[in-house]
Amino acid sequence: MPDHHAFSALDRHAVLSGSDNGFPWYAGAMLAVEAGEVVRLRCEKLSHGDMAAGQEAVLMVAEKIAAAFEAAASLLSGATSGAVVQRYREHVAANARRLSANEAP
Repeated sequence: MPDHHAFSALDRHAVLSGSDNGFPWYAGAMLAVEAGEVVRLRCEKLSHGDMAAGQEAVLMVAEKIAAAFEAAASLLSGATSGAVVQRYREHVAANARRLSANEAP
């Protein structure tokens, strides 16, 4: 019989506080949601097809290459996957702020 109380108080706290302790997939799920917003903002910017869109495309590719190297270096130096996901979330948050600032009212 499955344990209906498997969702512990620690897990509930993790969900409410954003902590990754005891609820390891939470940060990954949040990264997916946050990245989706950045994809929307970028698609909106790229749809204009102007010079700013071209610059955004170049920046996007450069950022992805740099982030991949950063993640690989972090993992090779002993970082946890949670630490790598947290760093990606920082990059995504910075992009969301930058792209949101450029949105038309």
